[in-house]
Amino acid sequence: MDRGTKPAVLVTGGAGYIGTHTAKALSEQGFFPVIFDDLSSGFREAVRWGEFVHGDIRDTRALVETIDAYGVKAVIHFAGLIEVGRSVVRPDLFWDINVGGTISLLAAMRERGVHRLVFSSSAAVYGQGGRGPLETIPEDAPKAPASPYGDTKLACEWMIAAECRAHGLTAVALRYFNACGADASGEIGEAHDPETHLIPLAIAAGLGHGQPLTVFGTDYETPDGACLRDYIHVSDLADAHVKALQADLAAGVFEPVNVGTGRGHSVLEVVEAVGRALGRPVPHSVGARRAGDPPSLVADPARARSLLAWTAQRSGLDQIVADALRWERQPAYGTGARAVARGARAAAE
Repeated sequence: MDRGTKPAVLVTGGAGYIGTHTAKALSEQGFFPVIFDDLSSGFREAVRWGEFVHGDIRDTRALVETIDAYGVKAVIHFAGLIEVGRSVVRPDLFWDINVGGTISLLAAMRERGVHRLVFSSSAAVYGQGGRGPLETIPEDAPKAPASPYGDTKLACEWMIAAECRAHGLTAVALRYFNACGADASGEIGEAHDPETHLIPLAIAAGLGHGQPLTVFGTDYETPDGACLRDYIHVSDLADAHVKALQADLAAGVFEPVNVGTGRGHSVLEVVEAVGRALGRPVPHSVGARRAGDPPSLVADPARARSLLAWTAQRSGLDQIVADALRWERQPAYGTGARAVARGARAAAE
């Protein structure tokens, strides 16, 4: 890719789901993304904007060399483990990679005088938070992570905030709610293996690639009894990263910002939306509640509007499902819903 005079932005974990969409958004907005990824869960084929560097986020020297080689002026930090269930059984890995990796990145940035960071955080920092069942969540809500994954995200936020105070770093921590969907082009999308997210699982069930979907609990204090979540289109999320990078913020400032729509959709509403897109019902059954599932996780996005001049543009539920379905029907790399089919075949053999 011809860089020209585009300013270089280091994107750690940029071969993953959100990272690839953000790399595209960066390129479209006049930046040159430098993707630093160990490909443990990302895809080399998905790196289509900028340059790729293979490396481990815990390797500080490799990060310093990459910053020097490309003249990096800012960083967007995605690299880390994300599976909540896995974090419960292997918390050591999550603290090593998520927290240790962030320590390594901050050291490299400090050594080379890079003073702008956008951090991939999560609504998992809130946990249950003592909220009422239908309340939206502001950034100053109580922090009570319910998993080691959430613990590591909150620990990284604390560490980044301390770096801002001590060394003049300017940082925005974007707390995602439920990222979903795919780029409208269909050339990049969600490709986790194993897949655990609701929309691709519902699509897989509807296409006949996997087992019928299980809805965990319909006895919550919500309008239809199912859990409510705030679904944010991955392209809207990518745009939020670019806006966070461009925001006019003072040196030494740390800003946590929710990225969501402010509107919740229930699991049953998602199942119905997938059925509409497919033209047939999604096979599903109702199971017992899952331990640790709060009734509702919906963002208060007011701060994103005021601080970043950002609002969701593509996050209507039918739009999200249509884009996700387009991707699942013709994935250009990885597996997406096809991972479910492969897993089902392997279980039958």
